[in-house]
Amino acid sequence: MHFLLTNDDGIEALGLAALTDAILAIPGAHVSVVAPTTEFSMCGHRVTTREVLKVEQRGPRRWAVNGTPADCVRIGLFALDLKPDWVISGVNAGGNLGQDVVISGTVAAAREAAYHGIAAMAFSHYMIRGLEMDWARIATWVIDLIGTLSGERLHDGEYWNVNFPHHPPGPLPLPEVARCYPERLPLNVAYLNTPEGGYHYSASYADRPRTPGSDVDACFAGNITVSRLKI
Repeated sequence: MHFLLTNDDGIEALGLAALTDAILAIPGAHVSVVAPTTEFSMCGHRVTTREVLKVEQRGPRRWAVNGTPADCVRIGLFALDLKPDWVISGVNAGGNLGQDVVISGTVAAAREAAYHGIAAMAFSHYMIRGLEMDWARIATWVIDLIGTLSGERLHDGEYWNVNFPHHPPGPLPLPEVARCYPERLPLNVAYLNTPEGGYHYSASYADRPRTPGSDVDACFAGNITVSRLKI
């Protein structure tokens, strides 16, 4: 089975390395990596149409693109002529829960694949400030989830959005997997009392609403969340 991997944290990100290691451990898996040269977090489904996209080969079946995650999927499918069975995006350093799916570059890469009829998953990891990430453990969770979700049929235009909870490093079994719907994110908008003026908006990720049954509530409770999304 051929997997095309990408992300929005950049080709050298630890999450992409963990994802690559995890999938290479799957018997019969073949991996191609096409990822942004630099970080493109929160770029949404932006694509590059007025600039030239440059592709740099960084190793066997590994390419860096000076564009967005959605650009990387397009380059992989239509310039490099890769023919993956799955497009997997991540593992993002930070959650992509609720309304994040609209602005997330990680999720946009999976959505771009779905536009072209390719099965796709986006993997993200909710982060608690000051708590170390256990990438080796995350890789084992990725293997389990790919094994489970790849056996389920995705209908036209559907793709998976998966979020991992943040636990202290160390041995930990696969947490409960919750099927969820995305939750909204309220914003705080403040006027800046400065000579320049203007507005600034912000949101406290940890303080967002936790509606029972939502992906936010399940992930904050320490569970893995799986959402079946549709373009």
